Amino acid sequence: MIKRISFLIGIFLFAFFSGQKKEQLQKQNAELKKQISSINANLAKTQQQSKLSVVYLNEVEKKIGLREKVYTNTQKEKRLIEDEIYLRQLEINRQNRELAVLRKNYAEVLVKAYKNKGAQNKVTFILSSKNLGEALRRIQYLKDYSDYQDKKAAEISTAAKVLQENITLKQKSVKDKEMILTNQQKDLLTIEAEKKTKQSLLEEFKKNEVQLTAELKQKQAESKQLEGQIRSIIADEIRIAKAKEEENRKAEAEKIRVAKIAAEKEKAKIEAENKARMEALALEKKKADEEARKLKEISERKAADEAEKAKLAALADAKKTEDSKKAADAEKAEARRLAAAKDAAEAAANAKAAADRASTARAAEATMVKKNDDEKKAAETKVMTNYGVTTAVGNNFAANRGKMGMPAYGTITHRFGRQPHPVFKNIVEENNGIKIAVSKGTVAKCVAPGTVSRVVASADGSKTVIVKHGDYFTIYANLSSTMASANQQVSAGTSIGVIGEDFDGSYTLDFQIWNGSSPVDPLGWVN
Repeated sequence: MIKRISFLIGIFLFAFFSGQKKEQLQKQNAELKKQISSINANLAKTQQQSKLSVVYLNEVEKKIGLREKVYTNTQKEKRLIEDEIYLRQLEINRQNRELAVLRKNYAEVLVKAYKNKGAQNKVTFILSSKNLGEALRRIQYLKDYSDYQDKKAAEISTAAKVLQENITLKQKSVKDKEMILTNQQKDLLTIEAEKKTKQSLLEEFKKNEVQLTAELKQKQAESKQLEGQIRSIIADEIRIAKAKEEENRKAEAEKIRVAKIAAEKEKAKIEAENKARMEALALEKKKADEEARKLKEISERKAADEAEKAKLAALADAKKTEDSKKAADAEKAEARRLAAAKDAAEAAANAKAAADRASTARAAEATMVKKNDDEKKAAETKVMTNYGVTTAVGNNFAANRGKMGMPAYGTITHRFGRQPHPVFKNIVEENNGIKIAVSKGTVAKCVAPGTVSRVVASADGSKTVIVKHGDYFTIYANLSSTMASANQQVSAGTSIGVIGEDFDGSYTLDFQIWNGSSPVDPLGWVN
């Protein structure tokens, strides 16, 4: 029983995870097929332009790779279905054995029931009981026996139904496998055809290798010449920037010197004015402290007098019964005591008011000190601003590394650095940037705010726009026309120019980023 339960759980878990895996593979294949359709659309667009392009060859190569991924996924799905068929067959075999046992047991029950059939046998079985209790138990036994027969019949029916369901599922899996095998055959034929197409393209390249190599070398020579111009322009920009920076530094230093002198004068004036105010406050504070001291002494004396008079009043009150005259004197003493108490209270109130005035004077003194410092700082800032002394704003191009958008979105056909040519392995390319293949009419966009340094026209008719971003430069080469001019302020997303056609018929943007006089890999800066 435990083995049976473990087997059922194993089949259930396999079916669950197998279903998930198959669904995942099917989703991947659907996504891959979408990419293949997109590549086919791109190939259809570029087919009329020129098949002898690295872009076209790369797209064909990419499509073959995607096809092979689809085939691999289908192979995995086929193996999952084969495992599922095998486990289903094991389960069908087990259920067949169980069904055979159930049917055998049920047949034995039916034979026994047949042998003991008839109402007479049942009545005799009941009437032959020794007493009423035994008769009732025999009636219950006959009822349970009948129910048992029904239960066994139901078990056989259920087992047969489950068995049929498993057989149906197995048949469906077999059909799925057959369909996958058919699709695989089609995929293999398609892959073979596309590989032949790729081979034929390579042969076309080989036929025109001399011409294309010559054109490529000419293009590389033009690129080298353009690189020399770019380096010269950047060197001029750096030299001008350094000279301007030195000039600005000297002018700024002179402004700071003059401004500091003016600021010191302004601060001395404020210091003198505030010093007079501070002296007045100090005098007022001293008077307040002296007045508070005197009023405190008066209050203390009056309090002492009040205590003495209270003492005398108490003595007079004690002798009031003996002498009426003395009682009158005591009454007068009490009146004097009350007057003294009133004077003492007034003196205490005056002392408190004087102390409050002294505290206010101290607070005013502290406020004046802070105000004096704030006024001097504000005066210095104002004078510096009036004399044109400002803090230079730092360049934020480096801060946006990895956050800038691409100048154009397409297929990257050439990457940064020294690399072998994708087709002509005997040719090594030295790329100062990346090349992005796009559709005809695509416009290159500026990747960051800056100033157009120069627009350069090449011998082949293409144009290059150089944009300065502080210490950095971005280069947009192989443009058929430009939309920006020298000294123009541009922002991220500003249209720079229409991307032009390359020698192989593709439309390619040569995009570079330079840190001063050194080119860097643009893929580390844009995304």
